[in-house]
Amino acid sequence: MAGLTAANKLYKSGVKKGAFELCVIEGGNRIGGRINTSEFGGDRIEMGATWIHGIGGSPIYEIAQEIKSLESDQPWECMDDFLDHHDPITIAENGYVLSPYIVNPVSNLFNSLVDFAQGKKKSIVGGIESDICVNRNESVGSFLKKGLESYWKLESRKNGIENGYGYGYGNGTWDKKSLEESIFAMHENTQRTYTAANDLHKLDYLSESEYVMFPGEEITIAKGYSSIIESLASALPSGVIQLGKKVNYIEWQDECVMMENKHGNGSRPVQIHFLDGTSISADHVIVTVSLGVLKAGILKKGNDSGMFGFSPPLPNYKIEAISRLGYGVVNKLFLELSPDFDLDRFPFLQMVFHKSDDHSKNPKIPWWIRKTAYLAPIYEKSRVSLCWFAGEEALKLESLPDEVILDEFSTTISSFLSQKDYNRNLKFEKVLKSGWGSDPLFMGSYSYIAVGSSSDDIDTLAEPLPNTTVMESTKSGSPLQILFAGEATHRTHYSTTHGAYFSGLREANRLLEHYHCIDV
Repeated sequence: MAGLTAANKLYKSGVKKGAFELCVIEGGNRIGGRINTSEFGGDRIEMGATWIHGIGGSPIYEIAQEIKSLESDQPWECMDDFLDHHDPITIAENGYVLSPYIVNPVSNLFNSLVDFAQGKKKSIVGGIESDICVNRNESVGSFLKKGLESYWKLESRKNGIENGYGYGYGNGTWDKKSLEESIFAMHENTQRTYTAANDLHKLDYLSESEYVMFPGEEITIAKGYSSIIESLASALPSGVIQLGKKVNYIEWQDECVMMENKHGNGSRPVQIHFLDGTSISADHVIVTVSLGVLKAGILKKGNDSGMFGFSPPLPNYKIEAISRLGYGVVNKLFLELSPDFDLDRFPFLQMVFHKSDDHSKNPKIPWWIRKTAYLAPIYEKSRVSLCWFAGEEALKLESLPDEVILDEFSTTISSFLSQKDYNRNLKFEKVLKSGWGSDPLFMGSYSYIAVGSSSDDIDTLAEPLPNTTVMESTKSGSPLQILFAGEATHRTHYSTTHGAYFSGLREANRLLEHYHCIDV
């Protein structure tokens, strides 16, 4: 998204005016990066980016409207419609259907805490915000834990009970407090997929309020997210985009080289070296690889092939910012139900698991499933259902054969639906999973601000090289050799496609200003 947005803008506003030539280098065999629309079970689905996060002010929504991508004759992953019109059935491990009277107060508490952390609301359910002390390096995980503990104290005071806060559920396998804790954990696991943080204790609390959400509903794209990518790429002439060109390293001129070449030799300052041994020279390169690839690159030794890097290495201040920022793995798992299953009976299922160290847990449920939160059809009466995984569980999912996933998931879901009529003929026949963590072109899904990092690190990552202060002091060198774009470079919209879009425009405009061909 970032690279093609930049290329689209540069072509329309610069190349057409004769200001410069343009080339788009793609390491894979398709365009789109972490946007990848596919098909499964006859339905159009998204392997990567899925949502337009708020339609008010979103450039993605505007493009989708313009190219008429919001309607389709083919069924698609329209989770927004299904989730908006169907209340979930929440079932605790071993098949105990939970009353909304138990689930809703905990869900309302969790949502209230998140809204407070993100600056959307000034108070928390029950007025417990005054009981929560936020430290300077607070994590979202520790804040949520404090919130749950304050809620329990409030409930104890209201009910006049101390440690006797609880009564039996599910033949005594649950008490009220452990059940509430597991319902709360279910919502935490959903939050992990939103943020890509393997552990919410690694997610910085103070940065949450800087993140900006667009107003309006969140929707999926009927004709697929790839239609947005194809629209951006359609403006570029044939041959501009080169597929399958994996970059080994980018050679540029830092201040030391600039001092040596103070009078210049007339050659272009940037050399892009490919794994196939070829190279091209450029005046400028906009780097839009993922933060995961940059993180791996800063560990690269010399010009060893197989991993993307820079020569000379990036400046220390930029390496430190890349190291501090968070980047995680989120994967999607699609499961197709057998044809003889009655689709009217398959629910939007929220799953509440025992803690991993609880002796009451079902030994047949594997650890990697225990941190998924829900399973739901991708639209009403679809045979395809979807669940999300983050962190270690997402990586484990990538490593498992399809047969193992089908077997273990069928066992797990059958155990949850064992007390209901849903269970009859329940069998998953096919599976499709994403694999963003193990793909060397991405090495994960999207960025977050980790504890010990801040939004300033995003701005540091976004700064072009060489540093303008250094250039002014040396009065030499070529400006804007390496520019950085991508979701991880946008201070307030990181982790989103529209953040990537805005960053691509930002760097294109930086070059257009440099060449005095900015649109008025």
